[in-house]
Amino acid sequence: MGRTTQARRDWMGVLARADAARLADLLPEVPGHDMLRPPEVGAVMVRGRVGGTGAPFNLGEMTVTRCVLRLACGAVGHAHVQGRDKRHAVRAAVVDALMQTDQAARIDAAVLAPLAQAEAARRATRAAKAAATKVEFFTMVRGEDQ
Repeated sequence: MGRTTQARRDWMGVLARADAARLADLLPEVPGHDMLRPPEVGAVMVRGRVGGTGAPFNLGEMTVTRCVLRLACGAVGHAHVQGRDKRHAVRAAVVDALMQTDQAARIDAAVLAPLAQAEAARRATRAAKAAATKVEFFTMVRGEDQ
């Protein structure tokens, strides 16, 4: 309890990007809950920036599933996940709600930490593949340029 807004953004981001099967392995039992907003599939507009920092533009739409639920203890969890996997959205919302209870430390260690490690490994692998394609250009000094 007493988590910061940034910390919540971080764990919700990890849950949204997590592999649904891995999340299901880490959280096989979903505690009892009431659906405030059952999982529903929709689309969001993805925006990009020219050159990464320039003017924004609409890149295209992405399918997203969202869910809001309340645990028996009263904690409310929200989730938005890429794709159409409603079970992934429910589990992500359950984890978000559990992170707002006295079980936060246990859930962080048992669920969020392994998901964050898996994400870091995926990013490192992707970066290594991209680095392998890097081309170094150099200019040789020609005699008449001296």
